[in-house]
Amino acid sequence: MTDILTVEDLKAYYLMNYFGVNREVRAVDGISMSIARNEIYGIAGESSSGKTSLIKVLAAATRPPLKIVGGSALYHFKSGDIDIAKASERELEAIRWRNLSYIMQGSMSVLNPLRKVGRIFEDFAARPLGLSGGAFRQRVVEHLERLKLSPQLLNAYPHELSGGMRQRVTIGLATVCNPEFIIADEPTTALDVVVQKDVLSLVKRLQTEFGSSIVFVTHDMAVHASIADRVGIIYAGRLVEEAPTRTLFAAPKHPYTAHLVASLPRIGDTGQRPALEGRPPSLANPPAGCRFHPRCPLALDKCKTEVPPLELVAPGQRSACWRWADVRPIVPAPAKVAEAVR
Repeated sequence: MTDILTVEDLKAYYLMNYFGVNREVRAVDGISMSIARNEIYGIAGESSSGKTSLIKVLAAATRPPLKIVGGSALYHFKSGDIDIAKASERELEAIRWRNLSYIMQGSMSVLNPLRKVGRIFEDFAARPLGLSGGAFRQRVVEHLERLKLSPQLLNAYPHELSGGMRQRVTIGLATVCNPEFIIADEPTTALDVVVQKDVLSLVKRLQTEFGSSIVFVTHDMAVHASIADRVGIIYAGRLVEEAPTRTLFAAPKHPYTAHLVASLPRIGDTGQRPALEGRPPSLANPPAGCRFHPRCPLALDKCKTEVPPLELVAPGQRSACWRWADVRPIVPAPAKVAEAVR
């Protein structure tokens, strides 16, 4: 299986100057990863871990004060290779929506409340598709039918739709050009469980039909269990573990991952869930060594001074932990989650 994205030592910082004081927030700090064609790759981590900043870079959506300061993010599209870190705005414009698409968090971040859905589709997709008039409308109608959405939605304003319907329209906008690579930023946030399941099924069906690769970002580990082929765990701007989904839930090799998996609720379990002490470090002044060491129950003196490499510890599994061999699941994965993991 060939890769569609190769990321090498990627660094993206928020560079700010307030009242003459320079401040550097290392939101993405030396991440290396690869994503295969036709793969759904999950990215997980708690708030302020850097995962949103990472996908902004991958989506070519960086704006000041966020700036790429090092490394590369090389896409291998059928039309040719392009390094997001070095590409011009004209080169980026040529791949947006055609090759690279972005499902943003919250449908109302995308849908203009003053424009009908049909006009919003024109704003997003008419130019990339090179279509207009009846030909463009026919393309959109066929795509909506593929998503099991009524063409009548094109005459509605966003506020006339339910939250779940708006999210489906947002997914339709991101996929109408049949892109090779889709970035989904917490697309199930604020949806109830039933609608969430429908949205996840829709994303998976489209991925299978189009053969697209998807980066799926959410803090909900149960969602990753149901949709992702592999999962990468982000902590304090760094990738600390990466593994096939089944492996990650059954045998995590980083203590932070073990706590994320243990946090999942289990039906019938009324006991107290294990808590992770402390809070994530400031990315403006991260600790030396392993950034997780102030909260880690397995930390050694070495962890406080030396950065552990992200190394292969099992087939398809990488961990950045000096004591990865000593990591054990804190509690078994919930049964329903275990059944969902492919």
